[in-house]
Amino acid sequence: MRVLVIGSGAREHALVWKLAQSLRVSELYAAPGNPGMLPYAQCVPIAVTKLNELADFAEKSQIDLTVVGPEVPLIEGVVDLFEQRGLPIFGPNQAGAQLEGSKAFAKELMTSFGIPTASHQTFTNYQAARDYLEAHGAPVVIKADGNALGKGAIVALDIETARTALREMMQDRIFGVAGDTVVVEDYLQGNEIGSHAICDGTDFLPLTLSQDHKRALDHDQGLNTGGMGAYTPLPFVTAEQERQVQELIIAPTLKAMKERGIHFKGILYSNIMLTEQGPMVIEHNTRMGDPETQALMLLLHADLLDLLQFPQQRPAPDSLWHPGYAVSVALASAGYPGSYPKGLPISGIEEASKLDQVQVFHAGTALVNGQLVTAGGRVLSVVARGATLQEAVQRAYEGASLISFEGMQYRKDIAWRGLK
Repeated sequence: MRVLVIGSGAREHALVWKLAQSLRVSELYAAPGNPGMLPYAQCVPIAVTKLNELADFAEKSQIDLTVVGPEVPLIEGVVDLFEQRGLPIFGPNQAGAQLEGSKAFAKELMTSFGIPTASHQTFTNYQAARDYLEAHGAPVVIKADGNALGKGAIVALDIETARTALREMMQDRIFGVAGDTVVVEDYLQGNEIGSHAICDGTDFLPLTLSQDHKRALDHDQGLNTGGMGAYTPLPFVTAEQERQVQELIIAPTLKAMKERGIHFKGILYSNIMLTEQGPMVIEHNTRMGDPETQALMLLLHADLLDLLQFPQQRPAPDSLWHPGYAVSVALASAGYPGSYPKGLPISGIEEASKLDQVQVFHAGTALVNGQLVTAGGRVLSVVARGATLQEAVQRAYEGASLISFEGMQYRKDIAWRGLK
């Protein structure tokens, strides 16, 4: 099969790396890709937002399956376009991508169909939202309705933080049109986890649970980021809790979408809070998480192509995963998630990649005159597998210690909840 992966980050590098291991994949392309993918795929210089150019390429190159990594092309309707042209593609259509593209849509759906989630109110008027906030008080969560690249949800433990978040979203418009509508919801207490499921309308294949680390600094301090690291599976989640996630959240969400006339296929990636009252949805996403994907791909034993062709292909549950754990650590530029420099030389990737059960996935890199340099906020993702979580953590950090670029920063406490 000829496969195209849309995207250029560490998530897409991990997908390309895993797809390259499939005996059924004959040719592999990435658009636009990154330098780390070059050993496995031909990189095609087409931006993820150039939907017609992507479809033209897939048609001309006779691509048998296109896999969409990031959320933006899904929200903009890349699946609808491909399907109109008879081009096979993995991911939800534009109607399905509303689950991620509109927090207001997702919250209304969950509330209407009894899917457990935090109580909320939706606002398009700043003063009305401010009045509600003052009456409600803190702690509270302020969410931009539209896509804000994983940074549009602000957990405000005090009222001043909440006021600032609301003002920046609705008046300063730091997220642009994404903040024209905001959702103000109750703060949930518990342990936050990530649930990925490969879906085909009503049927789904749950993947092993994971946990992201959103804050930039150790001990969950600092600003929200796209994710500074993740690990899987989760030793603190019981079989009963996992069953509840599937029966109370995944299955009802697919049923609710179906009743709204939406056949949801692709990835349902749910951020879930394990509360004393049971699992509750923080938000739904309609693509794989980053940095969760990097850890999931390293732990995955089965052929990824089989998973992407579910339910036509059904991997045996006991053959899905390698034993043990996987951990990913994001190496970021100085200043991330704020402004950061670019073009700084990177060294040590080859040495780190030689370590046992360690992979380095590129996130924000570029080749300039043959030199690999930084080109993004999150630059690299160091991922490791181990028989125990502690072993996987140690290997990931050993790999990270061998890599360097000016100002490199990373969290030193990834997987701390699992190690408690």
